Amino acid sequence: MNENRLVELLKGVRRGQLPVKKAVDLLKDLPYGELGIAKIDHHRELRQGYPEVVLCQGKTHGQVREILGYLIRERTHNVLATRAEADLFAAVSDLHPNLHYNALGRTIVLQREPPEALEGTLAIITAGTGDLPVAEEAYETACLFGARLERVNDVGVAGIHRLVSQLPVLRRARVLIVIAGMEGALASVVAGLVNRPVIAVPTSVGYGASFGGLAALLTMLNSCAGGVGVVNIDNGYGAACLAGSILRA
Repeated sequence: MNENRLVELLKGVRRGQLPVKKAVDLLKDLPYGELGIAKIDHHRELRQGYPEVVLCQGKTHGQVREILGYLIRERTHNVLATRAEADLFAAVSDLHPNLHYNALGRTIVLQREPPEALEGTLAIITAGTGDLPVAEEAYETACLFGARLERVNDVGVAGIHRLVSQLPVLRRARVLIVIAGMEGALASVVAGLVNRPVIAVPTSVGYGASFGGLAALLTMLNSCAGGVGVVNIDNGYGAACLAGSILRA
């Protein structure tokens, strides 16, 4: 349930086109639906602008199937699940013929209606090809939230000239997501070149002393460039949510 659908429902009741009992039936699961194993938050899109998203990690195939099945059957028009491995998608792919699986980003998407377009452009920038799985998660999330996107891949500080040639893309974006592993320096470099918010995403890509992304996380937190916000390691979804909130504002 989002604001537009709620307004249409109330208008339908006022015009006499929608019986009150039917409206009550449509609203009875607000603010959440009870599954026992999970409480599905129907109210989130109304509150925050984007619907509940299923994190598959830590859940059994049966649990994910029950949750996704409920979302698909009920009143959620666009559905997103993250951290979904290929065998999990195989276990749920029959729930709807239009389920889309991004194997690299490990996301499952069902888009049944176009999202309301957000103003401004979101640029997603990666330091290296190894960062693409996190970028794909951010991309699929941002698309479902209605962002207009541009992609810039493999422009890390090991060859900074690759980034300089992409400055026009960076500078016309309203928000930038910068994704980097190893030492994570790319976020500071980008933030020093633009006057827009930069959302830094450290990734777990790197050799031993990167400590699974901790080195990149600390570098990004200690950025000397202003306007940098940092999300958790490998959290492309969280970065896209923050970018969407900025664009929506």
